[in-house]
Amino acid sequence: MSADVQFPRAGWFTRNVTNPIVAGMARAGISIAGVRVLEVPGRSSRQPWRTPVNVLTVNGERYLIAPRGQTQWVRNLRASGRGRLLVGRRAESFTATEVPDGERAPFLRAYLKRWKFAVGRFFDGVGPDSPQAEFHRIAHGHPVFRITPD
Repeated sequence: MSADVQFPRAGWFTRNVTNPIVAGMARAGISIAGVRVLEVPGRSSRQPWRTPVNVLTVNGERYLIAPRGQTQWVRNLRASGRGRLLVGRRAESFTATEVPDGERAPFLRAYLKRWKFAVGRFFDGVGPDSPQAEFHRIAHGHPVFRITPD
């Protein structure tokens, strides 16, 4: 896989039913399994783009993982280095720092332990109990961002 690996776009049902329901619930203040709505400014338009995300907490620090690879929210977050997590009326601004490929394995494993049921198909056959070498093999295709509240 190259660094620009692309995973399948979300299907029609996910885009038009699941994501709007999950995002709508988060906007209403109901977070299922820690889901938040990520808001990042567009690279060109600077207009806010929103998508539901799973926020992973490891050793008291929080991370965003991109199961589908180099998505638009990843590109936007790289460009701005900032975003907001929304749930209900609460909005938390943060600064994002991308975790280098060589340090991603433990975060990818923890992410799969928590959300494999929803995102496992995007991890090239790697599961939460796979050998460490397998996580290193796929790390470049799954950006990880450490998020720090402003």
